[in-house]
Amino acid sequence: MTIRGYDEGWRVMGRRTVWWRGRMVMTCLAALCASAVLPGPAQGQTHGQGRAAGTPDPYAFAEDAQLVEGASNATEAAQLAPGGTYQSSVQNNEKVYYRLRLDSVSNAYVSATALPRTGTKVASSDGIKVSLQDPAGRSCFSGDAEEARFGPTESPRPLTAWASRRVGLDEYACQTAGTYSVVVERTSRADSSPDEWSLELQYVSEPALKKTGPTTAPETWNSASPEPVSGTAKPRRGGTSFNDARALDQGIWKDSIRAGQTLFYRIPVDWGQQLYAKAELGAADGDGFLGNALVISLHNPVRAFVDDARTAYDGTPKSAALEPLPAVAYENRYTLDDQVSGMRFAGWYYLAVHLGAEAAEKFSDGPIDLLLSVRVRGAAGAEPAYKGAARPRGVFDVTEQDNEAAASGAGAVGGRDGGDSDATMKLVAAGGIGAGSVLVLGLGVWTVIARRRAGGTAAMAGGAVARGYEPPRAR
Repeated sequence: MTIRGYDEGWRVMGRRTVWWRGRMVMTCLAALCASAVLPGPAQGQTHGQGRAAGTPDPYAFAEDAQLVEGASNATEAAQLAPGGTYQSSVQNNEKVYYRLRLDSVSNAYVSATALPRTGTKVASSDGIKVSLQDPAGRSCFSGDAEEARFGPTESPRPLTAWASRRVGLDEYACQTAGTYSVVVERTSRADSSPDEWSLELQYVSEPALKKTGPTTAPETWNSASPEPVSGTAKPRRGGTSFNDARALDQGIWKDSIRAGQTLFYRIPVDWGQQLYAKAELGAADGDGFLGNALVISLHNPVRAFVDDARTAYDGTPKSAALEPLPAVAYENRYTLDDQVSGMRFAGWYYLAVHLGAEAAEKFSDGPIDLLLSVRVRGAAGAEPAYKGAARPRGVFDVTEQDNEAAASGAGAVGGRDGGDSDATMKLVAAGGIGAGSVLVLGLGVWTVIARRRAGGTAAMAGGAVARGYEPPRAR
């Protein structure tokens, strides 16, 4: 079991019901109406503007996530499907169970991202643990069962842990087809907030190889730090979650971050490539010192923790850089070193950057400048010969479209992208839709939605909180 007991410990759903779709439609319509009557600055606030100091943006759950309730025991657990994303919740010092139906050849990876309420009191030792167990309650692979903790910043933020079932490593551990359990356990001190935490669960299935290859991780790799990235910093606005993480390619990117905020970015890294990343926090007014202020954390395509770096802050520019990581290779998984084993897949790698909430008390209320330096070294190599497709499909691929998204800065599928709303406004204007037409259309849509809501289920109502921290779904 890997225990993360300091700042990197946080390392890291809503069902798209008819009601939820309608809510989003009405939101868009409201924005269109506002565009006709409000002055320019109110239409297009930049990232971080319009919020109280220390208040993070809500976490953007996956748009296709299904609502599922964790059970108190394995027998009554709901089943998760490979490739699926789910929204659930967990109480203080509670274990919740979910069920997987596994074959005898595929690797399974399950992550859980816990989301405390904004302003929740958390202790450094508070966290979650995820394990994957056989019918007898034995963990499938201890090296891939992880406990994530908030660490000394004691700042509420997305907290991600993961577990796996891997075929071929141990003939006695979870190698046969059958029903297995995912167990998510929340641990908190008695004086921590008792509020329920929302959860986002993701289940990724990796197919077997057509032919068995090396079963040992590379003993040597290029661990030298690369030359610093050069060039002019370009603006890129971070997302609020894995789901709307903003795409980056090699270069220097500028953003801003508020106390208590976590920003997510994603970078395509192909087989044989090495990733390097650094975050720099700019100057701020104030007089104080934080021993663990800024944390940059890296997660791989299944959201498993790879590495992190952190820095203290005293109001002058400070930076935190990830250590050099090995090139992406399938056989990296055959080690217990997180930095090596985490680089076992090609695909989107996620950078999460968090600024401790206490910074709001010591420095200026406004956002602080943030610079990200990203380098991807090496040519893309051949992918392993998989026997079948991963689920979700393409999770371990880097396509030309992915590289184009990284160059353009697109948000993740279903995520927010600042350019999308502007493009929508221009499209509506070009189509000649006036504010009056929008209002009439909005009333018609609202009538249809209201009728459908009358026959809705409790699960549909639960989808109302899919786009934010608060309030957690009632269980």
